[in-house]
Amino acid sequence: MQPTVTAVLVTRNGSQYLPRTLAALAVQIRRPDTLVLVDVGSSDSSKQLLTAFAGQSVVTTSARHSFGAAVSVALASSAARADEWLWLLGHDSAPHEGALSALLGAVEVAPSVALAGPKLMRWDNADVIATFGETMTRFGRSLPVVSEELDQAQHDIQSDILGVSAGGMLVRRTVWEALSGFDSALPSVDAALDFSVRARLAGHRVVGVPAARVASAGPPELFGRRSVSAGAQHRMRRSAQLHRRLVYARALSVPLHWLSLLPLAVLRAFVQVLAKRPGFVTGEFAAALGAVFDGSVPSARRRIRKTRVLGWSAISALRMPGSEVRERRAHERAKPASQAVEALQRPGFFAAGGAWIVLLAAVAGVVAFGRFVNAPALAGGALVPLAQTAGELWSHVGYAWRDIGAGMTVTADPFTYVIAALGSTTFWAPSQAIVALYLVAIPLSALTAWWCAAGFSTKAFAPGVAAVAWAVAPPLLGSLSNGYVGAAIAHILLPVLVMAVVAAARSWAMAGVAALVAAAVIASAPILALPIAAMWFAWMIVRPTSIHRLIGIPIPAIALFAPLVVAQVSRGNWLAVGADPGVPFSVSVPSGWQLAIGAPVSGLHGFDGLAVAAGLAPGVGGLIVAILLAPLAVLALLAIFLPGSRRSIPAMLIALLGYLTAVFATHLEVTFLGSQATANWAGAALSLYWFGLVAATAVALDALGKAAAVPALLASLGVIAVAVPLFAAAATGSIAVAETNGRLLPALTSAEAVSDPRLGTLIVSAQPDGAIAATVARGVGTTLDEQSTLSTTATALSDADVRIATLAGNISSISGFNVAGELDALQIGFILLPDPSDSAAVAYQRIAEALDANRILTPIGATAQGFLWRYEGMGEGSAPTGPGPGGTPIGVVILVVQGTVFGLTVLLAIPTSRPRRLRPRTTPGHPLPIPEGSTNG
Repeated sequence: MQPTVTAVLVTRNGSQYLPRTLAALAVQIRRPDTLVLVDVGSSDSSKQLLTAFAGQSVVTTSARHSFGAAVSVALASSAARADEWLWLLGHDSAPHEGALSALLGAVEVAPSVALAGPKLMRWDNADVIATFGETMTRFGRSLPVVSEELDQAQHDIQSDILGVSAGGMLVRRTVWEALSGFDSALPSVDAALDFSVRARLAGHRVVGVPAARVASAGPPELFGRRSVSAGAQHRMRRSAQLHRRLVYARALSVPLHWLSLLPLAVLRAFVQVLAKRPGFVTGEFAAALGAVFDGSVPSARRRIRKTRVLGWSAISALRMPGSEVRERRAHERAKPASQAVEALQRPGFFAAGGAWIVLLAAVAGVVAFGRFVNAPALAGGALVPLAQTAGELWSHVGYAWRDIGAGMTVTADPFTYVIAALGSTTFWAPSQAIVALYLVAIPLSALTAWWCAAGFSTKAFAPGVAAVAWAVAPPLLGSLSNGYVGAAIAHILLPVLVMAVVAAARSWAMAGVAALVAAAVIASAPILALPIAAMWFAWMIVRPTSIHRLIGIPIPAIALFAPLVVAQVSRGNWLAVGADPGVPFSVSVPSGWQLAIGAPVSGLHGFDGLAVAAGLAPGVGGLIVAILLAPLAVLALLAIFLPGSRRSIPAMLIALLGYLTAVFATHLEVTFLGSQATANWAGAALSLYWFGLVAATAVALDALGKAAAVPALLASLGVIAVAVPLFAAAATGSIAVAETNGRLLPALTSAEAVSDPRLGTLIVSAQPDGAIAATVARGVGTTLDEQSTLSTTATALSDADVRIATLAGNISSISGFNVAGELDALQIGFILLPDPSDSAAVAYQRIAEALDANRILTPIGATAQGFLWRYEGMGEGSAPTGPGPGGTPIGVVILVVQGTVFGLTVLLAIPTSRPRRLRPRTTPGHPLPIPEGSTNG
């Protein structure tokens, strides 16, 4: 007896595919005996198209129904007939004219076959196999037997397979009903595979029919959807895999599998980040949590027990072996590499002279700071030595006690992390890392600028001039000369940040690098937070398709700054978040036009003093500087009108942003040095301004081509000439920073601190207005890593500060105050009076006389840090102290959050040499388009 075929066509918003599918049904060589049309809550014209085609009623179901559920609803109203077969089709499954006859021919000659599946072909290319057959790995991950291959009949000998796809499946109705159709917990992915597995366990055969061909517009998860992202695909497939794992597992193993769901999700999330697939992390946890609360598992297991007649060994031979899985992965990894093409020929580092420029910059660095080669530490300006061990460096991060002033338990400045990381590179003597930074800052700047410019240039002149101009930039030399280490670090890293942010639009690994570098730059120079945020936001607008990679770049910086922001805002002093980290230091504030020539301090890069020494008229120094920098400025402005304005205009906007930030910095007075408010250091903002000018100049030189030689020479010579006085000052020691033995306090105090680390030294400083400033240093003194802007920007005195001020005021004058008792209580054994400025000489003399007149104090004498007195008879007391970074609940939370954020970011930034290709974002009608950017980072 000839079999009866009932075709079930299910649609959901498929009006763009239905005409082709319906036309294909109408020309079948062997037509279905019955046609059942089902519309699953379509909001387009799908239902009208079905009605017009068949002239019959259409079964309508809820939009919540899956493909399999819609088939079951459609069949519920009709009884099964003898030898009836169901042909399942979707709106995007257009069968070739001989598809049904080929399927029937395969099942008629093999009575044991209960399921037959066609070869699914690309909707937009009938010669390419979209998928043919489905199988599983030994761990249960589903994958197609054949996918995305040109059809050359190479797979036409295949027959028995583990599973077939839902689109075009031919299944005995009795088997469909006995197995209760598709599992309702598998709405799309793996539904047909699971049904095929259950059919095999029930004793039936499943075959693929190569001669039956059906055009398919996409994978099952796309059915009824406009598009499915790679992350959503992964979540669906992982959810289906975990459901099947719990359903297929032995009864005794189910609890173990259930308990392993969340730990495995954490481990797999770690692997996804490492493999540059952070978009899959949420899917891992969503799938695991869904499996934890999957109430459909017991009923699914009961269905299998009810129908199973064969053991699981019956399907073992049809799984894909591990060797074949590894071979397929290797093949997929090789595809992108073989297709990689370098779009532009970039200048070579050695061939284009980059190596020579960096070498000459290293020589210049030695000339300027070579006298520091054997220095154990550096100090001066805004710089003091670091802690003596790496452990001490890291003990000052997070939320912890700090021996600043009277002592306080506060959150660390983000710059503390940068200093801790830098100092750990020379863990045996952390301060030597700062010495090394001074020696390599100039060549490192040349290197980062060269690589950045070379990434956007095709000619050698542009990166060469950029490297020279960036290495001798006045903001860099000014920052180094005045001890602003953070601004110098930000200057070195700015080109790296730009390269990483640009590359982050197409690479997850570079997104991780950009996030880390951005955090380091902003932590080193908080004044750059707003301009960098503006640049990041603008880049997201320009690259909207890459927002998923770019949007996370600020997260590490936010994690670092959030505790500090909360602390400053709670004080009502939110502007202080932008304060310079390090020791407060007062410099002469430059004017607006001096900022325009890149001068972070007044003096015109030293030309003002040279002009005066040479007997020239006032203003000549400024004219000389303007003439020397004219080639650079002209090239930067000219770039706007030359080819490449898409790069030069953003560069000039960056320059404008940097200049405005520098002007703002000079007017931001939130840090206090004694009783005097000091303005922010403008050097970091001027580095951003200088970067914009140099970048625009590089664009102009690139556009000029062979005519760039003379302008490049003039611009390079000009910036080098401007830097000559700055180099001379550094080489001759006429700068604020100088070599030091690493001690912050006199030798006697430091020696005593070895046996008593909590021993205090009261430092009383004479102020120009006749007042005094007082602080307490514990042990060897307050190092750079222990400094806090919460202390230097404080606008009100704490009770502990008032206590110290009271003690200092009374010890600096003759009074009846119980000085000895207070020194005992605070465990202060020394009083130090630093050398005064000329304007504070009178106050200094008054304080010195009062200290000499105090009989409990013994004068020690003059030291490099000032005049020292000793309190000999110190009695019992308890020096103020507090918890370490992990000593409080809030400290633990801060460390855990920041550690987690940076740990994940580092994993994302680590390049992987053997990446896996992601499933690309899928769009109806284009099952496998070119992925958005690189998937391997």
